[in-house]
Amino acid sequence: MTGPAQTEERLSEVRFLTVAEVAALMRVSKMTVYRLVHGGDLTAVRVGRSFRVPEHAVHAYLRGAFSQSA
Repeated sequence: MTGPAQTEERLSEVRFLTVAEVAALMRVSKMTVYRLVHGGDLTAVRVGRSFRVPEHAVHAYLRGAFSQSA
């Protein structure tokens, strides 16, 4: 069973990246990252007018993309 304290601990461990940071990490343009976010392929959280992408979501996307191409 997961309580509120456990959920808060896990959220504090999540590292969020900006769209520019994700683009640099993936070596693609920021527009490509926006397309992935809007298309639902990459999980993101909207903060004001910008997006933040959990680091684990980037790694999961890349693992999935890599396994599909192999």
